[in-house]
Amino acid sequence: MTHTKLTQHIVDFAALPELPQIDDVFVCLGTTIKVAGSQAAFRAVDYDAVMAVAQMGRAQGATKLGVVSAMGADAKSGVFYNRVKGEVEDAIAQLGYTSVSIVRPSLLVGDRGPLNQPERPGERIGLVVSKLLKPLIPANYLPVQAEDVAAGLVQAVKAGQPGVQLILSGALQGAATRTAAT
Repeated sequence: MTHTKLTQHIVDFAALPELPQIDDVFVCLGTTIKVAGSQAAFRAVDYDAVMAVAQMGRAQGATKLGVVSAMGADAKSGVFYNRVKGEVEDAIAQLGYTSVSIVRPSLLVGDRGPLNQPERPGERIGLVVSKLLKPLIPANYLPVQAEDVAAGLVQAVKAGQPGVQLILSGALQGAATRTAAT
C-alpha cells in the first residue's frame, strides 16, 4: 500500500529503531501458536512485539493507541492464548496513552494468502456453521470481516475517547461499509 502520509518500516521488534514523532499508533500484530511454533515464540509476537511498538509510540509522543486483541482475552484465563492477549491489554492500559481502543474480534474472515497463513479447517467449519445458525448467534460471536475490524479500529482511534475502550466484534460488524458511506 502506498500513500503520501504512510511510511512503512520493516523492523526487528526485539530491537526497534527510533521512530519519528507520531500522533497515533495502530498495532495489529498477531500469530497463532501453531504458526509461531511454541508458546514462547507466540508470546514474543503477541506480547513482546505488541508492547515494544506501543511503548515506542508513547515515547515518540503518541497519545492515541489502537490495538487488535481477541475475543476472550483475559489475563486470568486458563487458556494460554487468551491469557497472553489479556496480559498485553492490561499492560497497554498502563502506558499513559490518553485514549486506548482495543478491538476484540471473533473469528476473522478474509484473504490470508498475502499473510502466508494456511487455511485452517476449524475456521472453515466455523464459518459454515455460523452461516447456518446466524439468526441464533449473538453479534459478538459472528465471524467478522478483517476490513471491518480495520475500519472499526480506525474509527475508534479517530474518535479518541479518553481512557480504555473495549470494542467487541458485534460493534465492528459493517464498520467498513459505515466508513465508505461517510
